[in-house]
Amino acid sequence: MLADLDVCERPAPACRHGRSENGCGDCKVRLISVCSVLALPELEALEALSQHLVLDKGQTLFGQGERAGSVFNVIAGKLRLTRLLPDGRRQVMGFAIPGDFLGLALEERSSISAEALTPVTTCRFDRHDFTAVVEAKPHLLRSLHARAGYELSLAQDQMLLLGRRTAEEKVAAFLLGLRDRYARIGQTSVTLELPMGRQDMADYLGLTMETVSRMLTRLDRAHVILLVPGGVRLTDPNRLAQLAAN
Repeated sequence: MLADLDVCERPAPACRHGRSENGCGDCKVRLISVCSVLALPELEALEALSQHLVLDKGQTLFGQGERAGSVFNVIAGKLRLTRLLPDGRRQVMGFAIPGDFLGLALEERSSISAEALTPVTTCRFDRHDFTAVVEAKPHLLRSLHARAGYELSLAQDQMLLLGRRTAEEKVAAFLLGLRDRYARIGQTSVTLELPMGRQDMADYLGLTMETVSRMLTRLDRAHVILLVPGGVRLTDPNRLAQLAAN
């Protein structure tokens, strides 16, 4: 379990102690993460408490039921957040992208697993060390509260997705929601990267994989999207928003 070991004793994920090559001041996600409110001297103090973890695609950052001894800032890559139900079924709870902060729940054990969909780099902080920093810096606490509010909004959107929407509405709303999340971190291409598979999308939307594939094909044939390797191109976002019942 990652949280119970010195991470550098593990063969994977890879760990680099101490400062990044260019330091937190040059971090690519600094301005979109909870760290954005910190001045450079504060960043340097926070960086001294951090470790960089590098995961290959398919590796697990932390697992459901593991001791929640760390928090993580996603610097690069995408992760799938899942929970196993008692009967063995899997529910995809969401997808983490750069700028997201993981592990802030108050439980002693993690209620979800985080698995790399692509190569991933994160900053890892000991949970107690990070909590002490937050308690000493009210502006960082306010930033975390803002992040929590944003995540609550995403959770509410997910509840709506799983509610009364049709399969087509769910898939359309998922694509638009992902587009908006990418735009939030400065990725505004008309081609939407989909690192998650059709089964991941189905488990997130409460559909079958066959239904997700059928809806994507329908949207492609209607010239609302264009299916491309690794993602989709949003050729008619206004029509997509209408189909999503937004």
